[in-house]
Amino acid sequence: MDSPGKSIVITAAHCIHSGKNGGYQTDLAFVPGYRSGQAPNGIWPVAELIVDDHWAQCSAPDYDVGFAVFSTLDGKRIADMLGANRFGYNAGYSKHVQITGYPASGENPISCRNTTTRFRTTQMKIGCTGYSGGTSGSPWLANSDRTTCTGEVIGAIGGYQTGGDTDDTSYIPYFNDAIKALYSKAVTAEK
Repeated sequence: MDSPGKSIVITAAHCIHSGKNGGYQTDLAFVPGYRSGQAPNGIWPVAELIVDDHWAQCSAPDYDVGFAVFSTLDGKRIADMLGANRFGYNAGYSKHVQITGYPASGENPISCRNTTTRFRTTQMKIGCTGYSGGTSGSPWLANSDRTTCTGEVIGAIGGYQTGGDTDDTSYIPYFNDAIKALYSKAVTAEK
């Protein structure tokens, strides 16, 4: 994510915290550009994981968003090396997005473009084929600029049914004031 400290990555809360009666995952790292067993952009160590208390205490689907703050790798910050997308707060329910994710059943990413719809006031959904287990936390990128290869992250697969119980419909919590406050907490943790 484009943040002052250039070290934040968004995901689903359930990818980094087990929710009610649980805790944060351990031994996590970020491997951007992973493909067929290769890590061309390195393996980034986690400095801090952040989820909302509503997720941590109740597994509330409307708060199934998490942020990971990463340490530097070889003296470089993650956004300096890879670029960063903007945080898309209160972007509306109907957006054309691109989603790229890594199904647990394969070694390579899949990608889809489609238009989002409102599922509930606090949730959005999209139809994309093949988004099975493992794709949770995949960002929904809107307003892409092909010149800069950046856009606006308006969600990450999660929320209702922890992102969907079929491979062809995915969900996200809507980025409202509560999710913006969580993002601000991650920005503070960068310092």
